[in-house]
Amino acid sequence: MAQSEKEALVTESVNLNTINIDRMEIIDVVNVMNEEDQKVARAVKKEIPRISKAIEMVVDHLNKGGRLFYIGAGTSGRIGVLDASECPPTFNTPPGLVNGIIAGGDIALRNALEGVEDSRQKAKEDLLEHGFDTKDVLIGLAASGTTPYVLGALEYANSKNASTISVSCNGNTLISEVAQLPIEIIVGPEVIMGSTRLKAATAQKMVLNMISTATMVQLGKVYQNLMVDLQAKNEKLKKRAINIVRKVTSCDEAKAKKLLGQTEWRVKEAIIICETGASFQEAQQFLSACKGRVGEAAELARNA
Repeated sequence: MAQSEKEALVTESVNLNTINIDRMEIIDVVNVMNEEDQKVARAVKKEIPRISKAIEMVVDHLNKGGRLFYIGAGTSGRIGVLDASECPPTFNTPPGLVNGIIAGGDIALRNALEGVEDSRQKAKEDLLEHGFDTKDVLIGLAASGTTPYVLGALEYANSKNASTISVSCNGNTLISEVAQLPIEIIVGPEVIMGSTRLKAATAQKMVLNMISTATMVQLGKVYQNLMVDLQAKNEKLKKRAINIVRKVTSCDEAKAKKLLGQTEWRVKEAIIICETGASFQEAQQFLSACKGRVGEAAELARNA
């Protein structure tokens, strides 16, 4: 990128509020960082209409058998991988439903591989490796909005007639021109010039939190505000599963634990059995008929 172009990016400009940060006391450094971070939520709020459209797009694709892909380089890529990796334990999503791809592969999660973000072709190859196709949806993440790797990914996805979304932290970016639905979170200059692991990364994480969480709510992975589709694979999560069943059904701990034991620690089925007297197999059938929505499945069981 030419220097003149780089200087035009808000994420690469000097923050006048922190120009003397090297001479500040520690408490002042922390205070000014906190003040800057408060700008992030306000910037995200301005893009809620576009974020909502992105969620509608993702839900539509997943309901039709498609998959969600995040793709990025460096910090942006790591945030995408993080959000994708949290979906199976939190929402019991099947393998491959939500995917995070980072330029340079898994080694780039722990090591800075700066040069790998410059290849458009590698992004295409990475998507091909995952079998990316028309029914899938791609979210390209790049704080600058100029990363060649992300541009290449969006261009390839467009060529497959797939749906494309971008998330950047500058205005009128290159990836915004390529993506069908651009989201631009303008958080302003970073505390340390160009360190987009700070406000820009926080903004991207907030947006992905909204996209994945609201999507899973729409897919019936949440009942009330409880993660009823969690994978109870350790003691902490088993205790959470017991507490969820108790909260919904008002049963005691012993009964909740017994029901979860009978349902292979499936919270949804345990709730329906407790609430309606259905069998495990019947609870599964009611859930399947209601696309995993606990409230609707319980009502169906009561009226069966």
